[in-house]
Amino acid sequence: MATSGTCKLQGHFTLNGMYQDGDLLIGGLFEIQRYLKVFPELSFRTEPKIPRCELFYMTSFQQALTMVFAINEINYNPNLLPNMTLGYQIYDNCLRLGVAFRGATALVSGTEETVSDLNCKGPPPVIGIIGDPGSTHSIAISSVLGLFRLPMISYYATCSCLSDRKKYPSFFRTIPSDAFQVRVMVQILKHFGWTWVGLIYSDNDYGIYAAQSFHQEMQLFGYCVAFSEILPNDNNPIVIQRIMGMIQTSTARVVVVFSASSLLIPLMNEVVLQNITGRQWIASEAWATSPVFRTPRFQPFLGGTMGIAIRRGEIEGLHDFLLRIRPNNDQRNDIVKIFWENIFGCSFETKGKGTDVEQVKKVCTGQEDLNTTNTPYTDVSGLRASYNVYKAIFALAHGRGPFSGNRCADITNLKPWQLVHYLQKVNFTTGFGDHVSFDKNGDALSIYDVLNWQPSADGSIKLHKVGVVNEGAATGMVLTLDKDAFYWNFEKAKPPQSVCSESCPPGTRRATIKGFPVCCFDCLPCGDGEISNTTDAIECTTCPDEFWSNPDKDQCVPKEIEFLSYEDPLGISLTTASLLGTFICALVMIIFALHRNTPIVRANNSELSFLLLLSLKLCFLCVLLFIGRPQLWTCQLRHAVFGISFVLCISSILVKTMVVIAVFKSSRPEGKGAMKWFGAAQQRCTVLVLTALQVVICAVWLSTASPTPHKNNQYTRSKIVYECAIGSVAGFSMLLGYIGLLAAISFLLAFLARNLPDNFNDAKFITFSMLIFCAVWISFVPAYVSSPGKYAVAVEIFAILASSFGLLLAIFAPKCYIILLHPERNTKKAIMGRETQNK
Repeated sequence: MATSGTCKLQGHFTLNGMYQDGDLLIGGLFEIQRYLKVFPELSFRTEPKIPRCELFYMTSFQQALTMVFAINEINYNPNLLPNMTLGYQIYDNCLRLGVAFRGATALVSGTEETVSDLNCKGPPPVIGIIGDPGSTHSIAISSVLGLFRLPMISYYATCSCLSDRKKYPSFFRTIPSDAFQVRVMVQILKHFGWTWVGLIYSDNDYGIYAAQSFHQEMQLFGYCVAFSEILPNDNNPIVIQRIMGMIQTSTARVVVVFSASSLLIPLMNEVVLQNITGRQWIASEAWATSPVFRTPRFQPFLGGTMGIAIRRGEIEGLHDFLLRIRPNNDQRNDIVKIFWENIFGCSFETKGKGTDVEQVKKVCTGQEDLNTTNTPYTDVSGLRASYNVYKAIFALAHGRGPFSGNRCADITNLKPWQLVHYLQKVNFTTGFGDHVSFDKNGDALSIYDVLNWQPSADGSIKLHKVGVVNEGAATGMVLTLDKDAFYWNFEKAKPPQSVCSESCPPGTRRATIKGFPVCCFDCLPCGDGEISNTTDAIECTTCPDEFWSNPDKDQCVPKEIEFLSYEDPLGISLTTASLLGTFICALVMIIFALHRNTPIVRANNSELSFLLLLSLKLCFLCVLLFIGRPQLWTCQLRHAVFGISFVLCISSILVKTMVVIAVFKSSRPEGKGAMKWFGAAQQRCTVLVLTALQVVICAVWLSTASPTPHKNNQYTRSKIVYECAIGSVAGFSMLLGYIGLLAAISFLLAFLARNLPDNFNDAKFITFSMLIFCAVWISFVPAYVSSPGKYAVAVEIFAILASSFGLLLAIFAPKCYIILLHPERNTKKAIMGRETQNK
């Protein structure tokens, strides 16, 4: 910001281009020349020098002039942008990202030296940019332009990555995405049965993204890429020779190439030098129409090449316009002078500057006749990229505004983001009859021509259209080929037999696509559960449900049956634990029977204690029903016995807790009659009723949806898991739920009674035992659900054993400890003494 209140440009880039003034300017970036030498070294100490471009591309200059022609047509058309004149500022990107970025920066910044209107009113320096043709260039430039929502319409950048609207919100293109081109290529390969191909691609975003998509699409169809090579950007001869070696030694006779023609020239020159013939080349749109390779020199090697080409169009009046172009002295149009010097081999410089070659050039007058020339510049018979440029310019002019009559915003204060909005709704038809619009990603309608390179009378190569491919919203991809119009420069045959094995042994199969053998895969092993009994089989046979393939995949054998058996180490361990629990219960019963008249046994209701020990013994023994091969009677009994045994056990504990509470209350004056309402008969009756309810649940379950043996193939396909299907989830849930309800009530009562006097401290042991019980069964549910096959049965057994041991040890271990090790405490006086002391 200067003190005068104006903004000043910090510098200018030296760029070749063309310029015409107008009310609104459209920017353009074209790769008209190519820099052949090493790019200037970047020292970061001085301003880098602009490279001097040398090789002039006539076709690219034609594309730039097509932009000029389209703008002139719009200016002369009273129905398009009336009372307004469009101008242009076009720059040559020299096929270098650095130069392209300088050009884009110059277009966005404008050409005015100073800006005094700090409110930035009025239109921007350019309302949009046509180009850049390169994918890498477009990615870099559009990433910056997208921040300002300045529209950029490329006519040749095909990278599928540019369809990402989040990264490139203002990018549009009039050429289909590579995602579609790759699909077209693979469809052509499929059409001719070429399943074993080589791949060569350029080391830039265009080539890399296309190669990735090509590999994915080939894998989708089961096709093979024999080799995948990257073209060097610096024409490195060592890399070129390595690629040539791969082409020569590979058995693949079809080679797909994703690259611009400029990067492919060194490789094709080497193909000619080494006389590499008999290859079917598949060209991407970047070089399918390039005139560089259509000379008599390349015809014996590239004749028959099949290419994917941009849709060809016709532009009326373009040829005459190209012949009328003339150079002038305006420095902003210096690219026209460079063109003139290249096409006529003359120079506007009157003095030689360096080499003798420059000094002998004739002087250009500017009046030379373009009608006498025969170059790609004046050839309008196959307008493809130029036709895309033409559509891009008219897309800008056909932007439909949101106001009445499709008018746009105030043209004197036009914002770039407004134009992006208008472009998204563009919908018009060209004079050639092609429909132009953009989808939500800024991509154009997908349509290609399929070309075949055929020899002409003069020995060169001519392009012959042999098909068309397009994609509709309803019909999908439609590929139409004229088989009789093809010219082949190699023997159209399957890949050499040397690629395949002589035969595929039993247990393998020959890979096929649509029923035809595919040699590139060689012999593939049969999958799990499949066999082949014959040599060189095309298909593998799937084994029956209860059979599986042997290791050699040539015979079906019965599947292994898996269940928790008594011979299994896990089964042996669980059986041992079950018998140990049963033995301990029997041992405790004997101890209690021998000391049944002692105070500690009588004080804790010996009848309920014996009933509890009996139920625990049944809990331990019911585990044996879960082990062994499932049978109908074991499946029916295992859960029923388990459910009834545990209810009998929990019922005894519940009544035992209630007795403790009743005894305590009867010891107080206000509760002297409590025990007469809860005597021995009432206790037995309560246990009987609570257990009977579980018996009813089991009876209903077994009579309606009884558990049955079941062969399960879902866990492991190679095995049959023999298990008991529970039959009714509701019945099993009610069984467990009833046990859980009684356990919760017992735990609650025991917890409330835990602080009773010491001589009634059975409640403390019951509380601890029920805590263990509840913890075990709460953790059982997720473990049971997540365990496969026989391990689900093992988890259920473990839960039964753990809860049973918890009840047995928590309730009876303290009593046995006193009975056996401290008999002096097993007296009425000792118990009463503690009671007196507590009082």
